[in-house]
Amino acid sequence: MAPMDPSRYPADWPAISKRIREERARNRCEWCGAENHQPHPVTGSMVVLTVAHLDHNPMNCAEDNLAALCQRCHLRYDA
Repeated sequence: MAPMDPSRYPADWPAISKRIREERARNRCEWCGAENHQPHPVTGSMVVLTVAHLDHNPMNCAEDNLAALCQRCHLRYDA
């Protein structure tokens, strides 16, 4: 997967991502419950919580199109 291209995201993406990760998901993966900055319960690797666009369109930041996911869940979804 290519690195994130900031030009494909809305200007306020950092604030949107932070709100989804911290406020809505409370720093946990919304799919598996892994806690941000802690060892993943399955892999043991340090969790990095990300925000996925479920329709793969970075400009679509509707609440129901975003999910706070650990890197394991995010990579599996994107595959």
